[in-house]
Amino acid sequence: MTDQAQEEIQTPDAQAAEPTDAPVQGKRARLEQEGEIAADYLEELLEIADLDGDLDMDVEGDRATVSIVGAELPELVGRDGEVLEALQELTRLAVYRETGERSRLMLDVSGHRADRRAELEKRAAELVAQVRDSGERAELEPMSPFERKVVHDVVADAGLQSESEGAEPRRYVVVLPPA
Repeated sequence: MTDQAQEEIQTPDAQAAEPTDAPVQGKRARLEQEGEIAADYLEELLEIADLDGDLDMDVEGDRATVSIVGAELPELVGRDGEVLEALQELTRLAVYRETGERSRLMLDVSGHRADRRAELEKRAAELVAQVRDSGERAELEPMSPFERKVVHDVVADAGLQSESEGAEPRRYVVVLPPA
């Protein structure tokens, strides 16, 4: 068999292996594009507002993340992260305008969201222990969707169940005792 004939035989196998990676690479490329669009939007916003800050972009799991770092920017976080939530929604809209697809982009400013995640993980772990000890359900204060997701993840990792109850903006998490 000639070398060319062997290449022709091997080519379909090589091409068959590629499609399994292609969707993952395509999704990552799409998320990176979302991050770039968001970073451009936020860079323009920082310039207009005459605020300092560097932008870090990443892909974590199934979402793009953009962080404004290098400066304390409490005016972009607001009380209890309210301004940060609004800025994230505006940034998601900017991505949607460019791509035509809804984005799950996560925005952080000055490490606020990362710090909040750590606090919530600790609090949720304590609540899991309390529910296990008492055998009674426990409720948390109203939280943003991001905060509720962090709590739900900790509770699930601990082997318990949780639910969100109430209506926005007063929606809260309930941790249920073991069945």
